[in-house]
Amino acid sequence: MNHVASPYHIYCDRTGFLYFEKNDFTKGVDMVGGALAGIKVLDLTRVLAGPYCTMMLADLGADVMKVEAPGGSDETRGWGPPFKNGVSAYYLCANRNKRSITVNLKTEEGRDIIRTLAKDADVLIHNFKTGSMEKWLLDYESLQELNSGLVFCSITGFGETGPYSQLPGYDFIVQGMSGLMSITGTEESGPLKIGVAMVDILTGLYAAISIQAALLERVKSGLGQKIDMSLLDAAVGSLANVASNYLISGKVPQKLGNEHPNIVPYATFQTADGEMIIAVGNDRQFTTLCELLEMKAIAQHEKFRTNSARVQNRLELTSILNERLQSQSMEYWTSLFSAYNIPCGPINTMDRVFNHPQIKARQMVVEMNHPEAGVVNLVGSPLKLSRTKVRMERHPPVAGEHTIEIMQQAGFLQTEINQFKNNNII
Repeated sequence: MNHVASPYHIYCDRTGFLYFEKNDFTKGVDMVGGALAGIKVLDLTRVLAGPYCTMMLADLGADVMKVEAPGGSDETRGWGPPFKNGVSAYYLCANRNKRSITVNLKTEEGRDIIRTLAKDADVLIHNFKTGSMEKWLLDYESLQELNSGLVFCSITGFGETGPYSQLPGYDFIVQGMSGLMSITGTEESGPLKIGVAMVDILTGLYAAISIQAALLERVKSGLGQKIDMSLLDAAVGSLANVASNYLISGKVPQKLGNEHPNIVPYATFQTADGEMIIAVGNDRQFTTLCELLEMKAIAQHEKFRTNSARVQNRLELTSILNERLQSQSMEYWTSLFSAYNIPCGPINTMDRVFNHPQIKARQMVVEMNHPEAGVVNLVGSPLKLSRTKVRMERHPPVAGEHTIEIMQQAGFLQTEINQFKNNNII
């Protein structure tokens, strides 16, 4: 059975309670590394959903080996501008902390290299079209025979079952098909996509959660398993209260712009010098808001006293609030409301975001040295663990940067590596 030994013996009694006894081999070993230190991930993904997932795993300490075709086959390497010294900003956003190996999967020799690496891997993740891995005999069933502890994650547009399983899927398409665009925008604007590829990001996060759950379950069973992750499932699964509103009421949700379908006032409002956000979540906060606006009577009016009433009369209330808020600046109102714990904030542009003192205090920008791009600023990790801290140790790799290193660690002889290189296998 091929899976990484735990630094602890982990037992499960009949009640399902887990208890731990420390192994002897941990003596003298630094156990305060990444939370996923020792986990090997074979990453056959590209673009965003898969790479974002594996970047999260790498941030947590996993050894992620990014597999591309010789020369680099991740399309995002060419997506831009902007570029820095020829390196795509898009590629940089989702590939830190990884190693890179190039392998030609169109050859049997290349596929054999993947099989060798999979024997010692904990996780294999790919986002090839449904059926591709089966055609190459790199599917879960084939690799399980080599490594029964392998956690195998497939990311596709629509999943591996159902009438759309053979179709390619992209974030933009799935934003539309999932209904997300139908509730984004206004009646005047028509359906709008979200400003970032949020379906890809959500899919990556769901995949990372599933992989870690499978790794934890493997501690008890000793066995890996297959994860079938789809962009459409991730998008529909994230519709949350909007989906529930429809399933319970049967009413098709409409576009509300920046407003909330279930809460009022929870929207953007015009001040004397720009728009701000007010997000009142309960009746107590609304009463306080009205007092600060010197409109106490509004809070007691039967049309606005409760949230349900405010939802029914949102247009009238929004008009009243907008008129009052335009009497002062955005800074005046945000300072006043924040002092009384009324949720509010400005609508920042990217330059303001990354110069904000809170963003700086949380280290959400990190500086890394890249062999081609030079010094680059990247978005930091939102994962803040107290003991097994996230480490920013590796720049987003150049294609094939670690090919020889990875193959040597897998047991290939230098003569074999040279032959593979001469035959364009790596």
